[in-house]
Amino acid sequence: MFLSELIPLSEALAILGGNQKVMETEIINLEDSYLRVLAKEIYSLHDSPPFDKSAMDGYAVKAEDTFGASSNVVKNLKIIDQIGAGDFSTKELKEGEAIKIATGAPIPDGANAVLMEEYTVSDGENLEIHSQVTPNDNIAFCGEDLKKGDKVAKSCTIIRPQEMGLIASAGFNKIEVYKKPNVKLIITGNELVEPSPKLEKAQTINSNKYTISAMIKSTGADIEIEHSQDNFYKVREAILNGTNDYDLVITTGGTAISKGDVVIDAVDDIGEVLIHGVALRPGKPFGFGIVNNTPVFMLSGYPVAAMGQFDALVRQYLFKMQNILYNPKVEKRIATLKIFSNLGRTDYVRTFSDDKNTKYVLNRGSGIIRSMVEANSYVIIDENQEGVAKGDWVDVLFFDNMNWNK
Repeated sequence: MFLSELIPLSEALAILGGNQKVMETEIINLEDSYLRVLAKEIYSLHDSPPFDKSAMDGYAVKAEDTFGASSNVVKNLKIIDQIGAGDFSTKELKEGEAIKIATGAPIPDGANAVLMEEYTVSDGENLEIHSQVTPNDNIAFCGEDLKKGDKVAKSCTIIRPQEMGLIASAGFNKIEVYKKPNVKLIITGNELVEPSPKLEKAQTINSNKYTISAMIKSTGADIEIEHSQDNFYKVREAILNGTNDYDLVITTGGTAISKGDVVIDAVDDIGEVLIHGVALRPGKPFGFGIVNNTPVFMLSGYPVAAMGQFDALVRQYLFKMQNILYNPKVEKRIATLKIFSNLGRTDYVRTFSDDKNTKYVLNRGSGIIRSMVEANSYVIIDENQEGVAKGDWVDVLFFDNMNWNK
């Protein structure tokens, strides 16, 4: 069914939610898991550390043997062994004895502290100590980081370097994660060309190729880009091929709120158009449909409108495909100027905001990419709100709060 009426942003999001696609899972090497999304909870297979170990280079001692030692009071111990990393000692430490020990080596029987090497003088057999330690000093105890059976990471965790280290300590070198969405980006427009020092008459540089592809990557998805001419059959073929081979298709251009634009017509011909037109500024000519059970997002050809549509409607969908809870922090700021808006439309107003105020508005039309560069946030004005007065509190969504790892 062909649709051509503006619907509220909330209704559009509900339609997208009702057609949400979630990726299958795969097993990957832990070393390849950075910023991937964990599919199952992980429980430790080991205690970590697996034994009491030295936290630094020095000497394993009985702490009581060091009491009273200082820079002015020297005490002497006998060195009976040494332990390198990956080695251990079979000797049990007795009163008046010390064992040289490397960082990470197991604490020998009888020792209850490690004295830093910097506070000692040694000839290989005899040890002068110039400082004291107390029991348990400089020892990393068995299981103090993880106990066997502890939950290491919950499902849907975005894996950062610190999670990688903890998962490795728990005994895993392979983990199950959600597959990354494979997205086909189809840029339409006869007038579009690659960046060049010279442009022919009526040519426009294809900036959407760079902005939208980077935004797709910012969600963790993989991408392939295709440029299609404004021809119904070519666009139809590109979308059909994309829906056969990719998890999601995104197009730019050909979405105006009227019947006759090739992208909307092509999707209507080979699938179903579920959304055509959202009461959103910038980004009114937004489309969404299903072809071959594959979601197709149809964005405006105007760069700023396409970016706004992506942030308002597509970004959340791509995160949810990977089972990421996307709930960007919306912050409160004071408007230092009047911001105009119409009832019945949600406005994503490009603004520059600091830690207290929204300082100025950068809405200069849907083709002015520079306005997105100079802005650092959106002021979101609800469809039931008619503008903002100077001094009002406003809802601000900072661009950085929409990032992949937030």
